Amino acid sequence: MSDIAIIDIAEEGKGVAKQDELVMFIEQAVPGDIADIELLRKKKNFAEGRMVALKQPSSHRVEPFCPHFGVCGGCKWQHMNYPAQLQFKRQYVDNALRRLGKVDTDGIEDILGSAQTEYYRNKLEFTFSNKRWLTSMDQDVLPEDMNALGFHVPGRFDKILDIDHCFLQQDPSNKIRNAVRAFATRHEISFYDLRAHEGALRNLIIRTSSTGEVMLIVVFAYPTEEQVDTLMTYLHQQFPDLASLLYIINQKRNDTIFDQDIHLFAGRDFIYEEMEGLKFKVGPKSFYQTNSAQAYELYKITREFADLKGDERVYDLYTGAGTIANFVARSAREVIGVEYVPSAIEDAKINSSINDIANTKFFAGDMKDVLTAEFVAEHGKPDVVITDPPRAGMHVDVVHRILEMEAEKVVYVSCNAATQARDLALLQEKYQVERIKPVDMFPHTQHVENVVLLRLK
Repeated sequence: MSDIAIIDIAEEGKGVAKQDELVMFIEQAVPGDIADIELLRKKKNFAEGRMVALKQPSSHRVEPFCPHFGVCGGCKWQHMNYPAQLQFKRQYVDNALRRLGKVDTDGIEDILGSAQTEYYRNKLEFTFSNKRWLTSMDQDVLPEDMNALGFHVPGRFDKILDIDHCFLQQDPSNKIRNAVRAFATRHEISFYDLRAHEGALRNLIIRTSSTGEVMLIVVFAYPTEEQVDTLMTYLHQQFPDLASLLYIINQKRNDTIFDQDIHLFAGRDFIYEEMEGLKFKVGPKSFYQTNSAQAYELYKITREFADLKGDERVYDLYTGAGTIANFVARSAREVIGVEYVPSAIEDAKINSSINDIANTKFFAGDMKDVLTAEFVAEHGKPDVVITDPPRAGMHVDVVHRILEMEAEKVVYVSCNAATQARDLALLQEKYQVERIKPVDMFPHTQHVENVVLLRLK
């Protein structure tokens, strides 16, 4: 198909084109491009394709800065300039709320961009594999050099793209990853086989913080004691400034570490994050927003929308490790946080304690089961509700409970405008949307956060 104009960008980051009634989703296309398209898969009303020739580049198009772009599954919008990324993210939020939630979006505010567009993540997880994904740059790789330490190739659970330099996390992240790969290769420590479930080295998790502290977690599968001790001793000597050096032996069929024992090799089993003088203890299993600097901006907007005067009771739903709850506690009479994950609630309590915050209470359990009429009667009706649910949004029972509680204000923080729109449609039975503020947490990706202020009618 020749001279096809790319007119929009889809939620998953693909360019959108139309011809007659056919909607096409095109990999690595930018709105404004004119290109020749090859269709790869075609359904009744839509198709997926790729560009075979770029006839006229969009004014938004830029040269990707990462050599892994196009193969790695991350940072899929590198080929589009940052102002355009922000424009399309704001447009996506606007469309979702207007079309799905029937929300009046005329007053939607400008999206808040991220000051850092590179090296902004505080957590990355890399995977070891003995089945490296070969690119056009790897034609000279020998069969014995098929080990990789990097990211999964999209659509392939067993293939790992070996990463030389990642632009997502500040150093020493790249230095650590490359040092581990080189050391394991020299000492013939086997990389994990994702199909056969065998091999010594499985995952590498690096957490950094705004305080400059670094946590390194090495996840082994089937190592010898000598391999564990040799590698961990090397890392302790090579990177003596690590605040936390940990390892895990994970022999399950999946990579999750939440049910695994953590072994402390050196330092302590946590690092500190800091925000406005508040300290937050971050452990290997802790949830913390992965863009520290922009999380601070997001929480400031949440606090601004809540507009607390000091005498309010606040319910913080889906509180996680209590970051928002503790952040707003000094401006409220009392904050009650509810979260599904018990370990996160323990973190929330610790974070209150180390900051001498005495006006918070935290409860663990499924939100729809905890947030009952009896719970509200016991702990008091909230003046303000802050809710920050996962991508699936809120359970309908939780929405109904919010409607029953009739708090004066609801501040809804969301990482998925589509499910937020669905919930807002229900909440508009009693609430009026007053403010809408998109926030970009993840530059060069399609993801966008959105904060909405609702006031009781």
